[in-house]
Amino acid sequence: MAIHDYFLMLFIVLLSARLFTELAVRLKTPPVIGELLAGVILGPSLLDWVEPVEGIKLLAEIGIIMLLFEVGLETDIKRLVETGLKSIIVASMGLSLPFVFAFSLAYWVFGLPLLVALFIGGTLTATSIGITLRVLTDLKRHDSTEGQIVLGAAVLDDILGVVLLALLYEFSIGGGINLLNAGKVLVSILIFFVLAPLAAKLISFIIKRLHTSSEVPGLIPSTIVSLMLFFAWLAHEVGAPELLGGFTAGLALSRRFYLPFGAFLAGESNFAHEIESQMKPIIRLFTPIFFVTVGLSLNLREIDWNSPFVWVFSSSMFLVAVAGKILSPLCIKGKWLQRFAIGLAMVPRGEIGLVFAELGRQSQIFTNEIYAGMVIVIALTTLLPPFVLKWFYAKFPMSL
Repeated sequence: MAIHDYFLMLFIVLLSARLFTELAVRLKTPPVIGELLAGVILGPSLLDWVEPVEGIKLLAEIGIIMLLFEVGLETDIKRLVETGLKSIIVASMGLSLPFVFAFSLAYWVFGLPLLVALFIGGTLTATSIGITLRVLTDLKRHDSTEGQIVLGAAVLDDILGVVLLALLYEFSIGGGINLLNAGKVLVSILIFFVLAPLAAKLISFIIKRLHTSSEVPGLIPSTIVSLMLFFAWLAHEVGAPELLGGFTAGLALSRRFYLPFGAFLAGESNFAHEIESQMKPIIRLFTPIFFVTVGLSLNLREIDWNSPFVWVFSSSMFLVAVAGKILSPLCIKGKWLQRFAIGLAMVPRGEIGLVFAELGRQSQIFTNEIYAGMVIVIALTTLLPPFVLKWFYAKFPMSL
């Protein structure tokens, strides 16, 4: 594709994202819905004007990394640690319940082969952290207790989802699973998550010194974006999702970054505020590209809407996909409504589910009908939760 064609695509993506977001706000619906629908309308599902080509996907990936950086920048690590055990429980249950439910339904009820059932279970496990956090941020609930639990659980969910994807892919090729390799990946990710914020904090001290002495404008955006991208690369190298790199970089630069290593690592409020104010316009530019790309990736034309199997299969899988996430927080202590809100926030599948489904199709594990059914489930679990969450918080604002 010629470079000037990319310019036209970006023009359409950015402008439509803004127009549909404004429309969504005027219709009193979550803004992220406008961006997702912009992708569905512009993509192969309807108009087929824009394709999710590599250049667009790269910008979308930068967008989600920046979104997680912003979330990390606004995160209070003390509260995140306080909710750590609950997040681990929610993430573990949120991964295992949908997997078990979907696998059991596919294998024993629909009579599908073992490998197909495993991939169906894997497709419905990981939460889309980008969509979840965007909705909570729009509703101003990202800093609430349930928001912190969801944040920790969604990050862990993403990590476990990547490990599960690697295990299933290995099983599909060799017919077996090497648990030692999976253990090494998890240990590497744990080491990264402990050491990366410390390294980022030390680098931020250097950036601050350079900022006070530099006479050239624009030092903060260029160095912070560089830091984000470096940690995204580093996260990928240890087997973690790239977005985890953006989150840890933001966490380290937060004004509320405290660890047992001492107060010298605590972020300076003024500098953190300056980073936030200078980075927000860049973040607002890139993040809509990610959500539009999620919509572009849904090809609803490939679905045979006249197939009874597709309707029965997708309806059944949608129910177990939602039930698995809704039930996952019931094991933790707290108000019933708060736990229900956590379950709702964990429902979106988005880009993670699409990666699983696409891998299943490309490796010929999924038939066209099964793939179509999974696309319907992913579309519903992506588009419906923002509406339900907004209604829920409007209905029970004082009960949480």
